[in-house]
Amino acid sequence: MSPPLLWIAALCALLPPLGVAVAAALRGGLAQRFAASQLATTVAIFSLVLTTFAIDQPSSIDLAITLALLGLPGSLLVAVFVERWL
Repeated sequence: MSPPLLWIAALCALLPPLGVAVAAALRGGLAQRFAASQLATTVAIFSLVLTTFAIDQPSSIDLAITLALLGLPGSLLVAVFVERWL
């Protein structure tokens, strides 16, 4: 296998865990949904990094970095909103 195909194979291997995390984020209790959304964010970051290596375009890693930097604060803001207003 050539190197880009290995990255694509690794990316395909991350799709089922991402699907399970998204499905878990749509059902369950509030704490379970929050934890599942955090897991989905983490898996999405790894997927974006693998995509960057698969397409051999170094500038696209900025998406993964942005998601990593804004994922946790955004989730905490949603948690504060849900706690306060819902």
